Amino acid sequence: MKATSILLLLGWIFLLTSCTTVKEFDSKEELLTFLTDKENGYSQTKSVNGVDFSMMYRPTDLMVSQELSSTYDQQELTRLRDRYNKNLYFTITLSKNNQEVLNSLARNRRSFGAMVQQLSFDMGEKVHLFNSKKDTIPLADYNYPRMYGMSNSTSLLFVFPRDERLLNDTTINLTIEDLGLATGEVKFKIPVDKLQHQPEIAFQNN
Repeated sequence: MKATSILLLLGWIFLLTSCTTVKEFDSKEELLTFLTDKENGYSQTKSVNGVDFSMMYRPTDLMVSQELSSTYDQQELTRLRDRYNKNLYFTITLSKNNQEVLNSLARNRRSFGAMVQQLSFDMGEKVHLFNSKKDTIPLADYNYPRMYGMSNSTSLLFVFPRDERLLNDTTINLTIEDLGLATGEVKFKIPVDKLQHQPEIAFQNN
């Protein structure tokens, strides 16, 4: 084999291995810093009609770190990783004028009540995850913690099954229908390779 062919082959091998190498971090804080940097592809932001939207994918180990006990062993770590790896987790954050979206409706009792109802119970009808073939993955769960005006944004956690129809595609779409804030539909396009090769935490076994 010619030297140039060998160099090309080695280059392709390096490219493939570098693309699939899983990034590992020493702590949850380091992982969060990496995730919130938009250049790394795990978070995106958009601003529409004065409403700021932020989307971030939360990898398995970030979810595990929130539940792992201070005296965990390898068995507990494996159990939690197996549980959380069955789903995909996304945080969607909304704010208007650097405040919770409810604050913008505080003077209109009817609109305020409707928004509380929507955020608390009806977001499964407003947020959708689908692939390029329009295969829609049903929402498994979501969580909306009420902050009662004590935060500068409204944050919700959405949980979807880790469906092969998503992971076999190159990109997936996460959309948010208009919530009554005159934004229209807001779409985030997410590269699937970011979900397949999600970053991890180098947990230290006790």
